[in-house]
Amino acid sequence: MAFSTQESDEVLSEMNVTPLVDVMLVLLVVFIVTAPMLTNSIPINLPKTEAVAPPDTKDPLVVSIDGTGRVFIDKDEIQADLLESSLQAAKAADAGLRVQLQADDQVDYGVVARAMASIERAGITKLAVITAR
Repeated sequence: MAFSTQESDEVLSEMNVTPLVDVMLVLLVVFIVTAPMLTNSIPINLPKTEAVAPPDTKDPLVVSIDGTGRVFIDKDEIQADLLESSLQAAKAADAGLRVQLQADDQVDYGVVARAMASIERAGITKLAVITAR
């Protein structure tokens, strides 16, 4: 709409937002009314059961390498060349074996890489490399 003032012949042009607010409020009401109907829920009476305990999760096998390059499996020192056979035996006993590898930050990368290769050759696919923050 255009308005004219008595003092000047300028035309004032302003947008009337009242119809816009009305339309938005109507859309809001429509949404509030229809939103509960949009859920496709089927009323089902679920059966009652006894609570079961979660399955026991075994602790992972920990392979450690100290600063001098010695290799340990769960605090038992072994020779580095026997790591693969020891892990294969552990994998045969537990098919879902998980291994955590932790190495001292002073140890050569080659020692860690050989340990990781032994873990892979043993057929272990669940490996976590443990680091400190």
